[in-house]
Amino acid sequence: MEQNSATNPLAGLHKQKMYCLIGAGIALIACFLPWMSAKGGFGYNVNGLKSWGLITLLGIVGVIAAAFMSDKTKPFEGQTRQIALGSYAAIALGALLFLLRILTARGVSRYYSPGFGLFIALIVGVLGLLFLMGKVKFPDQRTKV
Repeated sequence: MEQNSATNPLAGLHKQKMYCLIGAGIALIACFLPWMSAKGGFGYNVNGLKSWGLITLLGIVGVIAAAFMSDKTKPFEGQTRQIALGSYAAIALGALLFLLRILTARGVSRYYSPGFGLFIALIVGVLGLLFLMGKVKFPDQRTKV
């Protein structure tokens, strides 16, 4: 069965917006992974859907909204670029605040350590910011033979 642009919302999406949506998807998956793990053998994990991790979740929603706000065949420009930048900043800020809370809370850092989902979300937020500012370039889809 063939899909046309009316049934596929991602059809004709600009490369920059597609990369941003992929980053938001990775950050969303990272929100469900452990952000804080208990040291020792009793296996207690906290995901990114609590406390400061909610800022990260709001940033993910902002990136998705910005990708579909204006003409999807053009890169981010103007206000949608600012929304996407602010949303990626929120992703990074939420993860950073959660990390600082773990590392500086009195008595907590002795029993808990940061989980790998926290670091994934932090890396995605920073990379998204750098990508939208033009500091990081992703490869072109077309390969030359």
